Parts: sequence; structure tokens; C-alpha cells
Amino acid sequence: MPEIFTAKDHHVTVASTSDPDKTSVKSGTPADVTKAKRKKHSMLSAFMVRPDGIRFETQEDKEDVLLLMRQHIITNLGWVTITILLVIAPVIILPLIIQTQVLPGILPLGYIVLLPILWYLGTAGFALTNFLQWYYNVYIVTNERIVDIDWYSLLFKQLSSAQLNKIQDVTYKQGGIWDSFFDFGNVFIQTAGSEENFEFEAVPHPERVVRQIDEIIEGKGEVGP
Repeated sequence: MPEIFTAKDHHVTVASTSDPDKTSVKSGTPADVTKAKRKKHSMLSAFMVRPDGIRFETQEDKEDVLLLMRQHIITNLGWVTITILLVIAPVIILPLIIQTQVLPGILPLGYIVLLPILWYLGTAGFALTNFLQWYYNVYIVTNERIVDIDWYSLLFKQLSSAQLNKIQDVTYKQGGIWDSFFDFGNVFIQTAGSEENFEFEAVPHPERVVRQIDEIIEGKGEVGP
């Protein structure tokens, strides 16, 4: 799994600005100064500004995580609904099968007992896989680059990144009542030349994400409110 939730001591300086929510990160002073300025977030949060104790596996010593995003939590509604239906289904179907006595003449009693167990194991696996894909597919903006971590399974993940000075344009797309009501959308990041373009899918507050990435690029390490 991507190591994005481990803390590591490193030396940084936090320079205050007129806006208390804006900080500039430079090398030089102890890490506890930075921790005092950072914000505590729930580990299930889909939008984190200057999160405390967050690292990813290719992070450099002087690299500072300014934004961490994952898809809006409402995007989990589909698989959560399916999971609930899968949990309820045997409770409704099994009594009907027993009452109608359809399967007892076809399958041994042991099979009838085993089938619900296998069903719920499969349901648990389905739910866990979907949760891990949501949890570990993250988008990170640091004071040096943007990072896209795509988690596919316990054995395979893909990490893509681009330096901030390679970014040419940042836009977002938000369409439909669903997106507008819950305030999420896709952020598109265009990079220079043959560099890979990036798409942050269904992230919360896309307009704010675009604005803050622009501020980070212009201010090299600053994050606005």
C-alpha cells in the first residue's frame, strides 16, 4: 500500500504572512514549528489543507504536503448501496427458499448453511476492495510538484508526478445538479511539452483546488484559505 500516512521528522521554516491561513515553507528550522501551523484532519477526509503527519513514499526531505485530496465521499454511495442490498438479500431470500423447500431436495443441508457464509465473505471482500480503492487513490500537491497515486490492488499501484514549473494551465469542470449540490468536480492540469497531463476526478471544492494550486505555483509554497 502507498505509504502516505506516516510521519517523518524533517527541517522546515514556516514564515507567517498577513493572512494566518497562508504559510510559506522553506528549509532551515525544526519540524515542530511546522506542526504547530499544520491542521489536524480526519483520515477519512477527502480534502486536507496542510495536513499534519502525512507523507508519501517518494516524498523528498524538504518537500512539504500542502494539499491532499481524494474523491468526494458521496462517490461511494453506489457501492455502499450495493453492499447493503447484498447484506440484506440472504435474510429475505433464504427463508423463502426454506419455506418453499426448493433446494433441500437438490443440495445437501451443509451446502445450504455454507452458501450464506460464502455470500457474506464475498460481500465483505467487495466492500473492502471498493473502500481501499477510494482511500488510497489520492491526489497530492506539494511545494515542489503534484502527485497522482492510483491504487489498484495490494500488489500494484501507480504513482505519477509533475514539477510545479511544468504546469501550464489548471481548470475544472463541474456539471449537473449532483456535482453542484455536493460541490465536487474534475480538476484538469495541463503540463508542458511531452509531460503527462493530470486529472483529479470528483474532488471536493474544485474551484478552490484550482485557485490554491495557482497560488502555490505563483507563491511557491503558499496556501490560501
